[in-house]
Amino acid sequence: MKNMMALKFKNAAAILIISVVAASCSGNRSGDGSESGQKTEALTSAEPESVLSIDNETTLLLKDLEENGDYVNSQVFPSLIKSSIVHESLGKNILVVDLRPAALYKTGHIKSAVNKKFEELPSWFETGIKPFEYDKIIMVCEDGQLSSYTTCLLRLMGYGNVFAMRWGMSAWNNKFAQAGWFKGLSGKYEAKLDTTIHERPAAVRMPVLGTGLTSGAEIGTARFKKLFEEGSGNIQITADEVFTNPQSYFIINLERKDKYEDGHIPGAIRYKPDATLGFTEEMASISSDKTVVIYCGTGHNSAFATAYLRLFGYDAKTLKYGNNSFMYDKMVAQRTALSWLPFSSADVNDFEVVK
Repeated sequence: MKNMMALKFKNAAAILIISVVAASCSGNRSGDGSESGQKTEALTSAEPESVLSIDNETTLLLKDLEENGDYVNSQVFPSLIKSSIVHESLGKNILVVDLRPAALYKTGHIKSAVNKKFEELPSWFETGIKPFEYDKIIMVCEDGQLSSYTTCLLRLMGYGNVFAMRWGMSAWNNKFAQAGWFKGLSGKYEAKLDTTIHERPAAVRMPVLGTGLTSGAEIGTARFKKLFEEGSGNIQITADEVFTNPQSYFIINLERKDKYEDGHIPGAIRYKPDATLGFTEEMASISSDKTVVIYCGTGHNSAFATAYLRLFGYDAKTLKYGNNSFMYDKMVAQRTALSWLPFSSADVNDFEVVK
């Protein structure tokens, strides 16, 4: 990881335009670091170089995030917590924040949980509470994806004690599981899976942030403010939307190499979960012109990744329920062989809710 971190900021050092040879961004390596088997000819002087364009604001923001812990490449990323741990911690020094609409919150919620809107969280964290007085602040939503997205943003803002509850309220009580995760499970598109290995395109550019600010901290503050003001209504996308016309999207698969090769959304490109975010040559190969759809097994990791990419200006969305939403039966059948995480009744508890 140290070598990769050095490479990341060697490429992101304070410059606007970086020239790199096309071979360095070709993606002709497998997930375990071994050669893919396809030979790549050496670049000659007659072959054109690809030009990697990194906006100065992007460079400053990347450097600021790295100097403040590089959360997305740390051992605590993604910051998920099981519902059973939350239940055991009730009555202790924790704060549970329920992000569901008020109407759902009123039908039943975790004891002592406070109901907050996504948009009001920054000001509430600054003036409404003293965040670091709590051992843990746990974000809760219906299925765990909004809370994952929110947790990533808050962690990047410096709140290092925030967690997202895995599976959301669906893991807390069967009442919510029936209305949530169990409705989202489907094997509808298993026959349409693609097994072609799609290589990452050459690294070209990242979005221009355009805040007009001159320090990484100021740029980050402006970007976080914008993301919270935009709300959370446009951060998820469904399998039906994606499979209707997958060519319309730049689709990122965040699974292991063997899982990706066994079947993925048509056209999806595999990016390594632990070597993409914050690495300029990887991020610059992601399209700035298309909506970026990110997916993983459950939608939790992809929601964290979505938050990071949106911070850097990408029109990114996380696939609701992840692989569970389109190849659920296959996941169940191959659960042991490929270590899939299909949601099941075993993930549901019978914990008390209050009104």
